[in-house]
Amino acid sequence: MEKYAIRLPKNLQFTDDEFYDFCQANRDLRLERNANGEIIIMSPTGGLTGKKNSSITSRLWIWNDEAQLGEVFNSSTGFLLPNGAMRSPDAAWVKQSRWDALSYNEQEKFPPLCPDFIVELISPSDTLKDSQQKMDEWMANGCRMGWLIYPKEEKAWVYHDNKIESIIGFDQTLIGGTVLPDFNFDLAWLR
Repeated sequence: MEKYAIRLPKNLQFTDDEFYDFCQANRDLRLERNANGEIIIMSPTGGLTGKKNSSITSRLWIWNDEAQLGEVFNSSTGFLLPNGAMRSPDAAWVKQSRWDALSYNEQEKFPPLCPDFIVELISPSDTLKDSQQKMDEWMANGCRMGWLIYPKEEKAWVYHDNKIESIIGFDQTLIGGTVLPDFNFDLAWLR
């Protein structure tokens, strides 16, 4: 599983709407755009990574269905970040008042906001360094809490308040804290 970056000349940069249209015209591709305007093409995930992504998203959705505090998004959702990037986390959650403040058109396309909470699951095509840089980008753009999960190494990094708060093993449980009250995720579910 590889990732490729397409570099566009400055005079050929997509607007947000043009990039959305480009992604819609190429639905079979998994695309992101970094803050430099480069388009990143990623291969689909393998079965084990997809299964783990589903476990995380489904448990987040069940918690939110009971808590009714916001909206949950899967790995197919792209978010327009303040730095100009369009990124797609493996799972995301946005506080309800922030989601409701968006127009229908903004909700329909790539929402122009950084989620309050994101999860990035390191797949075989990812490197730890690149994944940590992506987490730094999420936090620098306003994400309140994020989990970087590395199944191969059975480790998870908890990002909170724009810094790494802790690193834990798969024998422990991730806690939602003040961002996701009463949400817990047992990392053993990803074994």
